[in-house]
Order: sequence, then structure tokens, then C-alpha cells
Amino acid sequence: MLLIPAIDLKDGRCVRLKQGDMNDSTTFGEDPAAMARRWLDAGARRLHLVDLNGAFAGKPVNESAIKAIIKEVGDQIPIQLGGGIRDLDTIERYLDDGLGYVIIGTAAVKNPGFLKDACSAFGGHIIVGLDAKDGKVATDGWSKLTGHEVVDLAKKFEDYGVEGVIYTDIGRDGMLTGINIEATVKLAQALTIPVIASGGLSDIADIERLCAVFGDGVEGVICGRSIYTGALDFTAAQVRADALMAAQA
Repeated sequence: MLLIPAIDLKDGRCVRLKQGDMNDSTTFGEDPAAMARRWLDAGARRLHLVDLNGAFAGKPVNESAIKAIIKEVGDQIPIQLGGGIRDLDTIERYLDDGLGYVIIGTAAVKNPGFLKDACSAFGGHIIVGLDAKDGKVATDGWSKLTGHEVVDLAKKFEDYGVEGVIYTDIGRDGMLTGINIEATVKLAQALTIPVIASGGLSDIADIERLCAVFGDGVEGVICGRSIYTGALDFTAAQVRADALMAAQA
């Protein structure tokens, strides 16, 4: 079970939002590269970056902070990034900079042909991010709910060749109310590619519940507000997850 610290970037700083609201942000650090180093030193095996301004602008905004993070830790662990990625040139530039994975969210839903082209051109490096509420996919920084069912879209994108799916329950994100295990497992069981859980991780009990469904295809979880507030000790949680995985093996 991969525990993946999130570094959400807004105006060059590390922040956390509540339910995707750009006006409800808490700043947790002024130096994104130092934050990346902190999580690497704590035992992280992958980092999850989000260009929040980029997600709303539809183009990269925090690129200098992203490059600083890549320079700091990028040759030691993989880094995945989402937010504002709408064209193949942007993907190529980020991968050339040293990113391991690019996450396509809104653009995948609105322009499936773009996702298909990205998988074809950059196979092995494309993850799709599906944000949902009550089983329906949301786009545009969660501001618009679509009529698309999560499972249906995910199966289509799996056929395109995406590496995995990050599934976020937007009703829970940033709220510390617990991962939506049931919906995450339902999605994972419908796919053969890995699913990474996101949204609402609150404590070690969430980690234990996720480890119990690893065999269903839930292979990781994004760790956000809980590891910044101290509600979850990241290092201890990863050690616990490793012990549970070893016991299952």
C-alpha cells in the first residue's frame, strides 16, 4: 500500500483546500521543495503534486515550484502531477523535466481524444484523475457535476491505456471524514489497473481499512490534510501499512 503525500500548490505555496474551494485554503509551507524533502525524509515512495491555480486556469501556473521539487527529490522517487494539463506539449515538457506521471482530469472527461492521444504518445506515464460526488464525475476544479458514471468512464479510459486511476470523493476531500472505501472498492473491482484512493483520509484506521482491500485493486492513497495537521503520522502509517501488507503476503 503506497502512501503518497500531497503537495498542493497555490501561488507558489503549499496549501490545502476544503472541498476544492480556492477561497478556503490553509497554507502549510512557503517552500515547496523543502516540503518535498520533508516527505522524502519521512519515507515517502512517491509524491502527488497539484497545480491548483493551473487546474482553474487550464494551463500550468506553478511550474517554477514544480521544477524546484523535481530538482530536490525527482531522481529519488517518482513524482506525479495534476492540474492544468490540457495539451501534449505540456505533458512532454513536464516528463522531460523529470516527472514520473502526469495526471489528466478535467481534460480527460471533456476531451477523451486528448487522453487517448496522450496514452499513445506517453505510454506508462499517464494517470487519469476522476473526481466524483455520489458516483457522478465532476470537472473544472470540482465546480461542475457531469452526468457521467465514474465506473463507466474509468473502464473507457482503461481501454485507452492509462496507468491507473486516482479516485477522489469530493464531498470528503480536506474534511478528515474518512475515505469512501465502498465507492473506491467498487471502482477498483471493475478495473484491472490500479486505483489510488483520495479524499478524506483521516487516521490510521483508514490506512488499515485500505490495506484490507488491497487485493481488490486499491494500491495507494493520497495523504493530504491529515499529515499536515498531525492527525496522521506519515512515517508510522507507512510502517503500519507495510506490516499489514507483509502479513497478507
